[in-house]
Amino acid sequence: VEESVLNIGKFNSMVSLAAFFPFKSAQAALENMNAISEGKRGFLLSVVHADLKLFLETNLPLSGKKKPVLGVSDAKIGAALQEEFTISIQTGGVVAEIGRGLRLHFHSLVKGLTGQAASKAQLGLGHSYSRAKVKFNVNRVDNMIIQSIALLDQLDKDINTFSMRVREWYGYHFPELIKIVSDNSMYCRLAQLIGNRKELSEESLESLEEVVMDHAKAQAILDASRSSMGMDISPIDLINIERFSDRVVSLAAYRLELQEYLRSKMSQVAPNLAALIGEVVGARLISHAGSLTNLAKYPASTVQILGAEKALFRALKTRGNTPKYGLIFHSTFIGRAAAKNKGRISRYLANKCTIASRIDCFSVVFTEVPTSVFGDKLRGQVEERLSFYETGEVPRKNVDVMKEAVKEATGVAAEIKRKLEKKEKKRKKREKKLQELEENGDANGDDEVENGEADTPVVKKKKKQAAEEMEVQAEENGAEETPGKKKKKRKAEEVQEEEAAVTDNGAEDTPAKKKKKKKTEAAEAEEEAPETPVTEKKKKKKKKEAEN
Repeated sequence: VEESVLNIGKFNSMVSLAAFFPFKSAQAALENMNAISEGKRGFLLSVVHADLKLFLETNLPLSGKKKPVLGVSDAKIGAALQEEFTISIQTGGVVAEIGRGLRLHFHSLVKGLTGQAASKAQLGLGHSYSRAKVKFNVNRVDNMIIQSIALLDQLDKDINTFSMRVREWYGYHFPELIKIVSDNSMYCRLAQLIGNRKELSEESLESLEEVVMDHAKAQAILDASRSSMGMDISPIDLINIERFSDRVVSLAAYRLELQEYLRSKMSQVAPNLAALIGEVVGARLISHAGSLTNLAKYPASTVQILGAEKALFRALKTRGNTPKYGLIFHSTFIGRAAAKNKGRISRYLANKCTIASRIDCFSVVFTEVPTSVFGDKLRGQVEERLSFYETGEVPRKNVDVMKEAVKEATGVAAEIKRKLEKKEKKRKKREKKLQELEENGDANGDDEVENGEADTPVVKKKKKQAAEEMEVQAEENGAEETPGKKKKKRKAEEVQEEEAAVTDNGAEDTPAKKKKKKKTEAAEAEEEAPETPVTEKKKKKKKKEAEN
């Protein structure tokens, strides 16, 4: 068989194609692929897809005297098929070689199928399968949590290493500072601030106090700098120490930002697990399991010792006591429990962590928006169990707590959904208004351009000159007053009428009225003044322009 696989002629003499069932659509192919992959990973009990079942029922001679033997590449799929059809299944040995030959010569066995078309179909199905495995809701991707917690652990190690390097380096110049300040980040900020200890004075006390947040400690640093036994340091060495300290301080600041990012991400992806056990411990559990889905599929006994695998296998090998807790030891509950109750509370906490992770992973189908209600209720149950171990007070039943949580979660989810919808409506309304304003602005601009209203400065100047020329012509021809003059005259007449009305009523002129009166008189004087000089001037100007 092995020799004939590579040769198509020999292979055809051994294997003949009886039936071929192509997928009806890309979606059907993807469904079959998912059924097989989930079955291989052991997550589903039944992996026999309806299409596969129909194909086998149609083409396998199940009713004959001689029962057929079905060759299946994968043992788990073979077991599922055996349960379904009660026929003889063969998975190893020659079946693998025949399967390899079929994959190699498939395009030759099927009429009308080329090798290029087969490879394209395989590539397309592979891409569809990969896309289906990636979660489409970007807010619930746990990959970011896994990377964030890994980076957080790495930053802790690096900041600690770099801080020790700063301590050792700056300690040559100011060794007393190491005993006074124990915090690494604070030490780096002080090394950056102080620089040369000989330049430290009473004026620097306030800035020192801002960093250490303690007047006595700041005074102790100042006193130690005056009587320090450290060696002198050159300016270039000091510059390098300050630059390195600055890097360490910026790393510490970034670590705080990353922790805040992790907290917000956990509240979106696994709010109940975060509420129960804390963001950092919850993220470590997800990271160790590989994903939130994997963690949700673990039993509580596995979650309990997750992270203590080495101790578990050592205990099994030496037949010693197995570990009682793994990563969940870092939660506050186990630390608060008495020594004799640590194992009991860790088992109970692992149970609640499993429930919380399953709610976070699978309940999004029902609630649509993530809430931490279940996590808070589960945390309350662990608190009750702790008090039960200490005082003997009987805790509430899990059924009652969960019923209460379901009611509360439904209300909270509805409220969050309502707020989100309201926010979305406001956003759409704002966008619509902006769009309308833009459209109106464009339309007005177009109208102005069409009607010639949107004038440039040159056009305005020309219009002004044309108006002046019209005034000159009107005065020459003895025509009626121009609109500008008419407006002035009308205004003056209105002011006079108002003044006459006030005088009739016997009211004295106020300063405002006096001012109005003066303006009116000036306007009348302007109207009555001879306009000949102005007209002559305009005529001369016009004549000059004509000559030019």
